[in-house]
Amino acid sequence: MSRIGKKPVLIPEGVTATVEGQTVSAKGPKGELNFVVNKEVLVKMEEGAIQVDPRDQTKDARSKWGMSRTMVANILEGVKDGFEKKLEINGVGYRAAMQGKDVQLSLGFSHEVVYKVPEGVTVACTKPTEIVVSGIDKQKVGQVAAEIRSYRPPEPYKGKGVKYADETIFRKEGKKK
Repeated sequence: MSRIGKKPVLIPEGVTATVEGQTVSAKGPKGELNFVVNKEVLVKMEEGAIQVDPRDQTKDARSKWGMSRTMVANILEGVKDGFEKKLEINGVGYRAAMQGKDVQLSLGFSHEVVYKVPEGVTVACTKPTEIVVSGIDKQKVGQVAAEIRSYRPPEPYKGKGVKYADETIFRKEGKKK
């Protein structure tokens, strides 16, 4: 039994949610999102909450049960509060700046890296060494943050590169004489 799947998803105040067949739609102060639940999972609205259950007890249905409940919870949280990821840049001469809607990164290459920000996500450079990615779709926010980090992931010897703000880098000891 899925411990996460058993819990009903409470609809927060200020958010209107509707369930039509396999589609769950949510509208809130930040915007509007919808999610199409897999056909092996049953979704129904009950007293200000959304209940997710497997249609049968097959391994496939039970494996999609908890994930579907989490996705529904994410769209409800996204339209109410939104999501945010912070990135930090470490290294001499490494910095980021906004260039219109795009992010211009100086990461030690012979050229500047320009990252085009997709629709539905906002990126802000609060300091030259800090990037804040925010939006209502958790998957898009995480994907944009991961793509920016992938240009220069942190290396284990000096810790130079782009890392998540809450990430700890396992440091290695250098060569000894």
